[in-house]
Amino acid sequence: IFTKTLLVLFVGALAWAYQAIQPPPPKTCGSPDGPPITASRIKLRDGRHLAYKEHGVPLEAAKYKIVKVHGFDSCRLDAVPLSPELVERLGIYVVSFDRPGYGESDPNPKRTVKSMALDIEELANQLRLGSKFYVIGISMGGQVIWSCLKYIPHRLAGATLVAPAVNYWWSGFPTNLSNQAYQQMLPQDQWVLRVSHYAPWLTYWWNTQKWFPSSSVIANSIDIFSSEDRKLLMKISSTRSHAAQVRQQGEYESLHRDLIVGFGAWEFSPLELGNPFPNNEGSVHVWHGDEDRFVPVTLQRYIAEQLPWIRYHELPGAGHLFMVADGMWDNIVKTLLVGEK
Repeated sequence: IFTKTLLVLFVGALAWAYQAIQPPPPKTCGSPDGPPITASRIKLRDGRHLAYKEHGVPLEAAKYKIVKVHGFDSCRLDAVPLSPELVERLGIYVVSFDRPGYGESDPNPKRTVKSMALDIEELANQLRLGSKFYVIGISMGGQVIWSCLKYIPHRLAGATLVAPAVNYWWSGFPTNLSNQAYQQMLPQDQWVLRVSHYAPWLTYWWNTQKWFPSSSVIANSIDIFSSEDRKLLMKISSTRSHAAQVRQQGEYESLHRDLIVGFGAWEFSPLELGNPFPNNEGSVHVWHGDEDRFVPVTLQRYIAEQLPWIRYHELPGAGHLFMVADGMWDNIVKTLLVGEK
């Protein structure tokens, strides 16, 4: 009887553990229990929908066409706030889109580093942006720009990575450098990335359990922001009325999937990329603050040193949110399009 009781308890514990690590199904937009569809969307080859929003001058009048890739816990509504004067003077069109699982874009359980680049190419094709277009990515969206440089360089007129997230397991980093940078994170965030990389099947449970601290980023903790970032947070919060829409389909296929893909095993390392513009027909820019507490500046510097074709812009005293400072986006975009600073 004792043995049978132990066996029943063991099987029960296994069943409980299995249920605990299973994420709930996403609340897909347009489904009976999901949010309504309010955005413009395209239908991709695999049947998924990608939501997008257009900004700037009309597409047919545009001289420069930009695809903007949002960061972690963000969406298409977090646009590039360019001054109207710059938009009109240069003729700038920007399309921002919800990455899979965010906002109103369908989740992609098969999302990979490569699939994101192909989604962008298909978006550009369906919107008829032309043979070449510019791409700008912020934070986790910056990682997507590396995939564009790898898989669709022939479609790019230029690229900018703004405070791009770095995968500590990319090959090419000296072990001591990546370890030192990794240790700069809060211990709870170190564990989040370890789980995402080594045990992705535990990612949902790890970020939803209540026994010990999980991701400080998902929890919107201010402890991870630099002093300069904290000054900019009030500006962001006062203009961001769509925060609830970002995670409305569920956190697993948006935030957690970002962690799994972004910090998992990549199919390539950005440090191994060749110059996508060998004849100077375009340029690639990386912008980073030297007080960024999300992405250690030491890793960004090393990438720029290994890829001499990168035009690296380091901002003294700036944190992770420097791009929302007054006039910063105008500087970033002018530098990409016409070389102005």
